[in-house]
Amino acid sequence: MTDENGAPRSYVTVEVYDQIYHLSGQDEEHIRALAARVDAKMRAVAGLGHTADSLRVAVLAALNLADELSQLERATQAQTQRPDPRSDLRFGHARAVSLRGLLDEVLEDERKTGS
Repeated sequence: MTDENGAPRSYVTVEVYDQIYHLSGQDEEHIRALAARVDAKMRAVAGLGHTADSLRVAVLAALNLADELSQLERATQAQTQRPDPRSDLRFGHARAVSLRGLLDEVLEDERKTGS
């Protein structure tokens, strides 16, 4: 089998919850790390419950991982929406300098015209 560029596709063999999977991807180490994380989560879920059904364990592990992702997304969103107080100060200072320059121009024009 080849990828979209015609290069031979490489497969990574991983084991998740005592099952062997042959996965393809560009970053083998990343795939192995993801598989290890899923395996660890499934084993943790299985250790807490009394079910031997691997499908049930997989669904519960997926729900746990989805919850972790959701919490991370909320935290990231909250951080990006919270303005940096230092940027507010910088903006305020820049705005004050700009307004002062405009005021100086107006006053200079009035001084020149005598109005």
